[in-house]
Amino acid sequence: MEFRDLKTQYLQHKDAIDSAMQDVACNAQFIGGEPVRRLEEDLAAYVGMKHCISCANGTDALQLALMAWGVGEGDAVFIPDFTFFSTAEVVPWVGAVPVFVDVDGDTFNMSPCALEEAVKNVIKEGRLTPKVVIAVDLFGQPADYAAIRKITEQYGMWLLEDGAQGFAGRIGDRRACSFGDITTTSFFPAKPLGCYGDGGAVFTDHDEWAELIRSYKVHGKGEDKYDNVRIGMNSRLDTLQAAILIEKLKFLDEEIKHCNEGAEIYTSLLRGIVKTPMVLPGYYSSWAQYTVQFERKEQREQAILKLKDAGIPSMIYYRKPLHGQKAFAGLLSGKAVCPVTEEICDTCLSLPMHPYLKGKEIEMVCDRVKENI
Repeated sequence: MEFRDLKTQYLQHKDAIDSAMQDVACNAQFIGGEPVRRLEEDLAAYVGMKHCISCANGTDALQLALMAWGVGEGDAVFIPDFTFFSTAEVVPWVGAVPVFVDVDGDTFNMSPCALEEAVKNVIKEGRLTPKVVIAVDLFGQPADYAAIRKITEQYGMWLLEDGAQGFAGRIGDRRACSFGDITTTSFFPAKPLGCYGDGGAVFTDHDEWAELIRSYKVHGKGEDKYDNVRIGMNSRLDTLQAAILIEKLKFLDEEIKHCNEGAEIYTSLLRGIVKTPMVLPGYYSSWAQYTVQFERKEQREQAILKLKDAGIPSMIYYRKPLHGQKAFAGLLSGKAVCPVTEEICDTCLSLPMHPYLKGKEIEMVCDRVKENI
């Protein structure tokens, strides 16, 4: 059994994907070109934002957003404590300080109440200026943007949506990657929309920020890459990945529909046995992961062994809170108090989830999980 079955996905769409890759090879334009331009147009239309700027990966996308805003020394950037390291990693790179915020115990996304408390604490201490909130669409479900937006507006901060796991999710009719002042996503292969290597994108409706990001991602270019008007970076999405993503975007919605059907089966079989994921009313998840929570850490560790013995993969996202990472030890960032995150890290487990998962396979997974309860 596969955790994310990219092999079956490829085989089902082999002709279209092979043709797209062969066209790139035949044209021999491997950086930039028509596929990149077309992909950016398709993605902007899909999420409902004016500008899409592709880049080399999701981490660069986050950094490019902070660079466009001029975030730097003395600035505080608020980040959920329960997410992948890259969301926080980019903040010190621009000279700012990550401030970790506890998450909601049901959705695992940033808690608006904890966010406001963290902002007030930073203001009270007077050492940093609240500048940006990075809200993460964890496991496929968008964050509570209605509540978070009120806080960013009240305290004069920018809102950056990290939609790496949430691409194709929705709140009502509005798609993920459209809720931030700037939004980013990742095309890492295991993401809801993944390529065959690394890739990322930045979205915004703001013309000036878009032009800055286009410059920063190609060595701070002006008129062209040999006219360098600012210090930038090398972060381009290669043409082959763009061609693959154009094809995969065509069947993404159908895949996400199947993921939601699989999630319903999981929840029907595991409800009352373990804590199953909660999708808020009016929200639609893209199910980057299906993550359950056990009462005790020991139960989770036993479940991992039972699943492994049956040839079933599982993953822990994430074993450590961000504030507990060694990289932040001894810093202000490492002093966060996030009890909900700490409990989730000790008790959560992600089970196989992808569009090609069969009902009988889900039943097999659930049977192994139930053995430990």
